[in-house]
Amino acid sequence: PGLDAHRAVLVNGRFVPALSDLRDLPAGVRIGGLRQILESDPDALREHLNGVAGDSQPLFAALNTAALDDGWVLRLAAGARPARPIELIHLSVGMDEPRVAQPRHIVALEPGAEATLIERYLSLDDSLYCTNAVVELSLGQGASLTHQRIQTESPKAFHIAGLYLHQGADSRYRGVNLALGGAWARTDIVVRLAGEGAECDLQGLYLAGDRQLTDFHLDVEHRVPRCTSRETFKGILYGKGRAVFDGRVYVARDAQKTDAAMSNKNLLLSEGAEVDTKPQLEIHADDVKCSHGTTVGQIEPEMLFYLRSRGIAGPLAQRMLCLGFAGEILDALTPEALREQVSEQVGLRLEQAPLE
Repeated sequence: PGLDAHRAVLVNGRFVPALSDLRDLPAGVRIGGLRQILESDPDALREHLNGVAGDSQPLFAALNTAALDDGWVLRLAAGARPARPIELIHLSVGMDEPRVAQPRHIVALEPGAEATLIERYLSLDDSLYCTNAVVELSLGQGASLTHQRIQTESPKAFHIAGLYLHQGADSRYRGVNLALGGAWARTDIVVRLAGEGAECDLQGLYLAGDRQLTDFHLDVEHRVPRCTSRETFKGILYGKGRAVFDGRVYVARDAQKTDAAMSNKNLLLSEGAEVDTKPQLEIHADDVKCSHGTTVGQIEPEMLFYLRSRGIAGPLAQRMLCLGFAGEILDALTPEALREQVSEQVGLRLEQAPLE
């Protein structure tokens, strides 16, 4: 509610124009269904389809390519800057029997273009299904994209996503990734900084409980000089939830003046929760500024006691402390209506997490 955005809707992996609201698109902004574009003008996507992901794809991305059926395409002409965000909703509904949806999305910004993209995965019931999505993004010189991905799939669902990003010179990418749903969820983020002066800021928050498994894999390549990347991910785990964070920053031999920092922090609310975290740096240049680190901890009993001694109930006190931990990531969401809704969803999950 209150989110003023251009909206595109996919139902069970198929683009549905009748449910979308794409009126009043500004000049230079083109949006359409992948299936329809491939049928009417296949040459329009010749450079983009698999142009970023490439042919040497991991298993799930290759499976998506083999079973390619439909998806969504966003193209911004040079200098285009829509004032309103563009929202892409993946809706899973009416699953009488298990099935797999494998949408492919293409986002291409020409030089100087700028946009905000909100990508949401959700369901209306507790159906058993699998989403295997691939998103290919290419940013031309000086282009800028704010990309927010919020995954709140069914608690029985399997969620697999491959995000492939290619950045030109002086481009800016800011990505916020929230993994809140699904019985098993994996997100692969592959970034190629291919133009000097490119900047990439990746942030993420994951919650895992009730035997959930949440998995993030990052591969950020600095191929040319004077590029900057930041990777900041936080996790909150409770019950028998499990998470995996596997992050890698690669700096090529010629990528001098690289500035990269990777951080992964985790909060465990129960003895049964587990996190496997492995941030990595692979550096072949000698004039760089790079760092990485990880932490795993619990809520300090003194902090919880302080709040409870002032009349705040245990579940609410836990929610307040966890939201303080997650606040850095949640505050990065825009606009305000989206941030408030997601913060409330996260807060309710945390308040319902059992205290130990």
